[in-house]
Amino acid sequence: MCGIVGYIGENDSKEILLKGLERLEYRGYDSAGIALHTDEGVTVLKEKGRIADLRKVVDSSLLSKAGIGHTRWATHGIPDQKNAHPHQSTSGRFSLVHNGVIENYHHLQRDYLQNVSMKSDTDTEVIVQLVEKFVEDGLTTEMAFSHTLSLLHGSYAIAMLDAEEADIIFVAKNKSPLLLGVGENFNVVVSDAMAMLQVTNQFVELHDKEMVLVRKEAVTIKTLDGTQIERAPYTAELDMSDIEKGMYPHYMLKEIEEQPNVVRKILQAYENEKGELAIDAEILQAVNYADRLYIIAAGTSYHAGLVGKYYFEKITGIPVEVHISSEFGYNMPLLSKKPLFLFITQSGETADSRQVLVKTKALGYPTITVTNVAGSTLSREADYTLLLHAGPEIAVASTKAYTAQVAVLALFAYVAAKDSGKTVDFDLKKELGIVANAIQTLVDSKEEMEKIAHEFLEVSRNAFYIGRNLDFYVSLEGALKLKEISYIQAEGFAGGELKHGTIALIEEGTPVFSLVTQKAVSLNIRGNVKEVVARGANPCILSMEGMEEEGDRYVLPKVHPYLTPLVAIIPLQLISYYAALQRDCDVDKPRNLAKSVTVE
Repeated sequence: MCGIVGYIGENDSKEILLKGLERLEYRGYDSAGIALHTDEGVTVLKEKGRIADLRKVVDSSLLSKAGIGHTRWATHGIPDQKNAHPHQSTSGRFSLVHNGVIENYHHLQRDYLQNVSMKSDTDTEVIVQLVEKFVEDGLTTEMAFSHTLSLLHGSYAIAMLDAEEADIIFVAKNKSPLLLGVGENFNVVVSDAMAMLQVTNQFVELHDKEMVLVRKEAVTIKTLDGTQIERAPYTAELDMSDIEKGMYPHYMLKEIEEQPNVVRKILQAYENEKGELAIDAEILQAVNYADRLYIIAAGTSYHAGLVGKYYFEKITGIPVEVHISSEFGYNMPLLSKKPLFLFITQSGETADSRQVLVKTKALGYPTITVTNVAGSTLSREADYTLLLHAGPEIAVASTKAYTAQVAVLALFAYVAAKDSGKTVDFDLKKELGIVANAIQTLVDSKEEMEKIAHEFLEVSRNAFYIGRNLDFYVSLEGALKLKEISYIQAEGFAGGELKHGTIALIEEGTPVFSLVTQKAVSLNIRGNVKEVVARGANPCILSMEGMEEEGDRYVLPKVHPYLTPLVAIIPLQLISYYAALQRDCDVDKPRNLAKSVTVE
């Protein structure tokens, strides 16, 4: 959610920090700020709003070779300048940025800071005030920083400047993502490697409850008890062109149009030397040993997980449960004797899912993460990882990552079934190739989706999405996309559930998007459409070739029945995109949302 950047080296840090923050804008934020170490001390500049607003208050004449920056998504305190980061201690000596949530900040304030007048409403300010208190009590800055960390309960990624030590940035991590970027005569701190690719592609992972002394010539990693750790850097396999919009007006449209190639890249990535689809033998062994698969996810990934449940149960015969991660961790159901946990997460940093991962690993259960980010927290901490190979996704509303999740889950179930000796009566490699071509046909027809958005959503304040079987799961995701970026109240339902109460909300002209891709229930869903039309609804039926009828608004290219979610979601993504455009919404950075949800 929030983003951190830091730089110490030979160059002026100001522009490096601002550019880094701009690359973190996709994560979602409501204020931003930087702290610059200058010859006169530390200067803090922060503003509510966008990085462009922050740039307006940054004096171009300021020179600094060390600094930290932050984009904030409000958790404690309203989004305003007072609550924006960096926060400073009372004397101004210490300046600090923080991602995460300090659960015991009230207790710390009560026990240690009774006489300190707080300037903000945040949990973060307690951290920087504690450091100053312990320094006043006689500790060195490093000792005070370490002692403060030992008192914190919750999640944190922290970077701190000391006005009296210009050659160092104090850094620490627990549960929230943070990396070190290394270079020649400079080093950087960043919560996402993309923010600093313009200066280095060499990064060092930080683990929980580690602190780091970052200097321009070296980084020193320690545990909180002082044990020094050596850790080699890795090369970030990212291309700067992947995170640029190019000729596209928005990242979301670019990422929608990348989906045919995403499917093809997945096929290439999971192909062995014989040209067959393959997955690591240890992962397959874990699946074959399990008596039940538990899929843990949130938001869009949860919707992909519902499709994944269908695949595993239909293709492999393994029972599957799908759970919302924020609920599962605090209300764990009775588990089977040999459970296997599958975590689905675009970023690999989802805090809700990570708290479940920590608990299931403590119980000794095997874990697999399906993610788009190699080296992310959930990837690193799970026993196994399946990568999505979707490339960086910048727009907050997920599109290509969802498609990649569904495709990888289909591939996973298919390979697991064949590995266990089950008969599979279709060639997934061939069928996914057909899907890639079908998606290309749909993105090439985006002007038609723009017309649909104008026809059905130009003045509507709400909309419904209905489907049955796999189409129900796609309806959930389609409704989420619309509400995320256009702010139109939208809900997805199983078609038969409407008459169990929700049909009371149907009014004259209410848009109802209906998917018809599942032959076994096509007549049922068309009956549901008739029910809402009888109450005044304005129906938009998207049917699959071979199931179309007169009056259907759009006919989707035919693909294998199991793989229809990969095709049916594309027009819904595009309709949401154009609905947001016609309402002048910020498509890539919708209000109140964050790309990577790093707090529970």
